[in-house]
Amino acid sequence: MSDLAVPHSSKSKVMSFRASLEALNFFMADMQAGIGPFLGIFLLAHQWKSGPIGTVMTLGGVAGVLVTIPAGALIDQTRHKKLFVIIPGICTVLASSVILLSQNFWVVGLSQVATAIAGAAIVPAVMAITLGLVHQKGFNRQNGRNQAWNHAGNMVGAGLSGYLGMMYGMPAIFYLSAFFGLISIISVSLIPASAIDDRAARGMKEGDTQTGANSFKTLIECRPLLLLAAALACFHLGNGAMLPLYGIGAASQGHGNASMFVAMTIVIAQLVMIGASIIAMRMADKNGYWLVLLLSFIALPIRGVVAAYLNYHIGIYPVQALDGIGAGLQSVAVPGLVAQILNGTGRINVGQGAVMTVQGIGAALSPAIGGWLAQGMGFQPAFMVLGSFATVSIIIWLYYHKTLGYVCDQDHLQ
Repeated sequence: MSDLAVPHSSKSKVMSFRASLEALNFFMADMQAGIGPFLGIFLLAHQWKSGPIGTVMTLGGVAGVLVTIPAGALIDQTRHKKLFVIIPGICTVLASSVILLSQNFWVVGLSQVATAIAGAAIVPAVMAITLGLVHQKGFNRQNGRNQAWNHAGNMVGAGLSGYLGMMYGMPAIFYLSAFFGLISIISVSLIPASAIDDRAARGMKEGDTQTGANSFKTLIECRPLLLLAAALACFHLGNGAMLPLYGIGAASQGHGNASMFVAMTIVIAQLVMIGASIIAMRMADKNGYWLVLLLSFIALPIRGVVAAYLNYHIGIYPVQALDGIGAGLQSVAVPGLVAQILNGTGRINVGQGAVMTVQGIGAALSPAIGGWLAQGMGFQPAFMVLGSFATVSIIIWLYYHKTLGYVCDQDHLQ
């Protein structure tokens, strides 16, 4: 069976399945984030300080980290991969809406925990569905298209959220998120389960007669996977707090309408991400993923310096363009490299979950670190410190880049 073939389906049906997949990526963007970066502005308006705001964000991040690996393992095992998009989508919208009813610290914190747990499965589930539809050979290009649509969805969702928030208040942002969630559920439902090759979706090689997956020890022994995770953890330790802290900094200085400012930061970044994801896809086709990730790591220290020394009116454009470069390149390179490293193990989705967990630890700690740094030292030193974390990522990537050419299936581990 060819890489883009679907059993008992015509080519036109295959294209319609891929169109549904791309529609899912577009609309799930707003569903994933929920209130997302607007949370800091919403809580700031309810007399919260930057430290507690960062802490509740970190609570959600930690919860997401704890369930990502189990979610990936379940996705590897189940034949009902679409449910891992549908159920989290419903839960995410409901959990986020609770914030409108109460701004108590623990209510908000528990809402973020529930949202993170529900959302932990969405990304690996969509990766698995993509692999199941197009197989390993088609994954880089289809994932590049998925990410471009996802960034476009983020951009449109953020722009609409900013406009609706300015015109009708914060509740309108939740209604928009619920609408995007509904369309996401419809989109994934249009992909029949029979179109998803479960062996390809979990990372079994085509033609391989092995029926079971490799041991979980494969992940621990896979040095390239561990190095990738470590580099990403350091990057996200600095990157995770940048956007919410930048929005809080602008709001604290009375920089225009807060909702619209946050929306602008997202729109600028996502617009750049669309181009970056397409460029990453083409670079990976020609030269692999190493250079793509190196460039993404370099973007963060530069972003920290720009955020620290340019005022919010001018700095919003380069700061968020650099965010778009870093995140856009990684959105294609990280899943593609993990799928390449673990091809043949049958553990691709739990491997994706493991990498997301390690980088999620960095992202979860980042808002708390950034929030307390800003509260204790000011915003300028906070941006500088956050940007400096990526220098560790760069050192890891430069020193170990030759190691990352290997794969970790059973043949290579023996």
